[in-house]
Amino acid sequence: MNWNEATFTVIDVETTGGVRNGRMTEICIMTVKGGEVVDTYQSLINPEENIPNNIVALTGITNEMVTDAPKFHEIAHIIEEKTRDAIFVAHNVNFDFGFLKKEFGLLGFKFSRKKLCTVRLSRKLIPGLRSYSLGRLCRDVGISLVGAHRAEADTRATTELFLKLLQLDEASSYETFLHFLHKSSRQGTLPPHLVTEDFEKLPETPGVYLFKDKKGKVLYVGKAKNIKSRVLSHIYGKAQKTLALCNATHHLDFEETGNELSALLLEAEYIRKFYPMYNRAQKRPVHTYQIISYTNQRGVLQLALGKTKNATNSVLTLYNKIAGIEALIALCEKFQLCPKYCALQITNEPCSHYKIKDCLGVCSGTEEVSVYNE
Repeated sequence: MNWNEATFTVIDVETTGGVRNGRMTEICIMTVKGGEVVDTYQSLINPEENIPNNIVALTGITNEMVTDAPKFHEIAHIIEEKTRDAIFVAHNVNFDFGFLKKEFGLLGFKFSRKKLCTVRLSRKLIPGLRSYSLGRLCRDVGISLVGAHRAEADTRATTELFLKLLQLDEASSYETFLHFLHKSSRQGTLPPHLVTEDFEKLPETPGVYLFKDKKGKVLYVGKAKNIKSRVLSHIYGKAQKTLALCNATHHLDFEETGNELSALLLEAEYIRKFYPMYNRAQKRPVHTYQIISYTNQRGVLQLALGKTKNATNSVLTLYNKIAGIEALIALCEKFQLCPKYCALQITNEPCSHYKIKDCLGVCSGTEEVSVYNE
């Protein structure tokens, strides 16, 4: 790759909130070629919605300032032209790129560009800093940032940082930049602070995974048939809660369990142990769900899911109904139980569950009750 001929567009956007629900209020694009800024474009944008007070306090952009500003669809062609055939650069690139991708999507167009993240590049080329936020990073490397949280000021600082990173990588013939741009690399999509090695070591097997902050505190616990694939689904997620989780994540950990049922049980145990802030069960709920066992009138050992206030005397205790149903299905599949006698199907006929096909016939009389109960 000829770096003197390559075109980069360094971009910053200001918004009313997160990618899922927010809209853009300002954009700045600086075009870099041959190590120099050759063009600058900046514009306020009418978000067509109210700007929250906390955002006004952060950015200084008020509703009055954007009243007469162009709407996104009125400047979309300018943004498309300026970023066409260029590498998209931003500090925490998934945020800025995510907004443009969303806005173009609302207009019925696909927005796709090669991406570079100056957070991830900085972590690789300037390791060991206390923080990689734009403000602190600029202070540490001697870059002036006046007027933070306005698009042009942040873009100028990011551009200067980007050029410094290019210089640092020049001695290795731009090995880091080339690796980040390689089509098989996920450096452009991984959360900004996540250690790459943590992601690469994730297995494609059943188990439990943990998102952790920079101090090692557990932020989220999940279970999966395929750990790596499930973690990727979080990384590519667009929900505001998912984006916040990814931005706070510095480390990933996992534990293989061999099967889904064990993963489900371990997930419940870890949620009780750590109460992660991003789990739905992050706080002890008023009600818990228990899988209980009892013998029915036919003498069949039956399982049921019940809501209780006290998590005692149960086969398994979970913190939401969906997890309880998943646990019942997993028990049926693992031990060839009848869904009719596991509260998964209500019928007077033999079971005919859409998913569970391994019942040996206790419901139709072809399997002895005593054998089933064992």
